[in-house]
Amino acid sequence: MDLAAWDDGLPNTGFEVFHTASALSVLDRHAAGDLLCLGGYRGEQLVGMLPVFVRSMGRGRVISSPPPGMAVPHLGPIVMPTSPKQRKREKVNREFTNGVLDVLGVESSTTLCRFLGHPEYTDPRPYRWADLSVEPSFTYRLQVGDRSPDDILSSFSRSLRREIRSGEDLDVEIETEGLSGGETVFRETQARYAEQDEGFGPSWPYVRDVIADLDERSRVYVARDPDGEYLGGVITLFSNDAAYYWLGGARATHEGVSINSLLHWRIIRDVAEDPPIESVTEYDLVGANTERLCRYKSKFGADLAPSYVIESGGPAMDAAKGAYRLVNQAVDRVGL
Repeated sequence: MDLAAWDDGLPNTGFEVFHTASALSVLDRHAAGDLLCLGGYRGEQLVGMLPVFVRSMGRGRVISSPPPGMAVPHLGPIVMPTSPKQRKREKVNREFTNGVLDVLGVESSTTLCRFLGHPEYTDPRPYRWADLSVEPSFTYRLQVGDRSPDDILSSFSRSLRREIRSGEDLDVEIETEGLSGGETVFRETQARYAEQDEGFGPSWPYVRDVIADLDERSRVYVARDPDGEYLGGVITLFSNDAAYYWLGGARATHEGVSINSLLHWRIIRDVAEDPPIESVTEYDLVGANTERLCRYKSKFGADLAPSYVIESGGPAMDAAKGAYRLVNQAVDRVGL
């Protein structure tokens, strides 16, 4: 499928922001490997979609969805069954999975395969039946829907409520900014990683293009003091279903109050009252796999949402897993 057909084929809900054609186009320009957009059909009806990046390495190939190092938390397959019956839904999922694996040649010993599925893809069993490894991963998703900000705040932990109320008494302004604000957020995040002697995968040209090309699907939130000095910020992305706390959030406090907590709260209020896409009803805190960070993120009263990591096995894949995981930990770790 080309990107125009891909964009036309996306369902109304149930996909990630990086499944959109504009985001895939940015990834195609900046990530290693070639983008291949696969579509599965029953007759003329599109029932499955999977974007993969194929990279040649020596005598072998690496097939990934998403590509490593691009701070993409989830991608993987989208399946759109044509019937509410479980038996028929499973059949569509199984046939699409088998077709994808056959086209990609995943059974080859020289092919490494890794998909980071999204929370809406709930049945990865056909991959396990095809002898791939399937392991759970987690994120937190806060259900906003039609709830009022006061109702949402009441579901937070007592300490988080106290911190947010203390922040409302401070002279901290949180506003949305454009590319210049996005670059400040990026540079601060990059510096935070350097301080910890850790690598940071995304480049500024890539992040810049994500902000610019996703248009209404991206917002840069920046917190400043009364003198206009930068206190903290985050780049937030939007699918049709959810807002994502994507990049930023280098840890900072102002007069004893966490700037990150104030940024979270501003984004949540915008989802409730002023989302860029009317169908957005959830807030994804992006990542619930690191115990230390979960102690903080769980204070928001969000639901634990599982997804699945699907990968080929063998010694070569075992050697590659460590590097892949390191470059995809950015969004689960920075600043909290």
